[in-house]
Amino acid sequence: MRMTIKEFFSFKTNKYFWVNIIAMIVVMVVMIFGVLKWLDIHTHHGESVVVPDVKGMTVEEATKMFRNHGLVYVISDTKYVKDKAAGIILELKPGAGEKVKEGRTVSLTVNTLDVPLRAIPDVADNSSLRQAQAKLLNAGFKLNQIQLVNGEKDWVYGVKYQGRQLAAGEKIPLGASLTLMVGDGSGDTRLMFPWIRRNRLRRNHHLLKMIVGFNR
Repeated sequence: MRMTIKEFFSFKTNKYFWVNIIAMIVVMVVMIFGVLKWLDIHTHHGESVVVPDVKGMTVEEATKMFRNHGLVYVISDTKYVKDKAAGIILELKPGAGEKVKEGRTVSLTVNTLDVPLRAIPDVADNSSLRQAQAKLLNAGFKLNQIQLVNGEKDWVYGVKYQGRQLAAGEKIPLGASLTLMVGDGSGDTRLMFPWIRRNRLRRNHHLLKMIVGFNR
């Protein structure tokens, strides 16, 4: 059955026809917009965020800022900085102010909670007061007021930590406060420090053997 020209134009002027066409167009536009929005949300297309400056913050404080910026973090390293509080963030990578994709992982370096140990330099009966002070300060220790003992003036006879005398090479916390036992210029050290005499005799004997061997 063939459609006449009059029937064709009457079909075009039917208001229900145009309502259906418009409805289909609206549905298609909404569907396309919805698909694009879904892709945008799940791929973060074109989105970037600025890495917040969290240096000096605790990890707990930084966690909130990272969450607000759509970032995640991982503690990748620890260091010990004695002038900084334990547990605070020292460094971050990517750095603060850099633009990154949302969801990026930021690597943190945190000040360690554990104070590292450091060996005591050999200064007992081996150094003057000034020499011992320089060695201990360079090693990262602090110094209390000296303790005077009988012995040669300004000669160091021992090192104490928390009231206990230390041996050379013994490890104690970095930054610990030490007390030097220093001679006051009077008395006989052989009675108070008998090991000093033995150490000196051993060193002198060793030096004598070296000199004799060299002269042969």
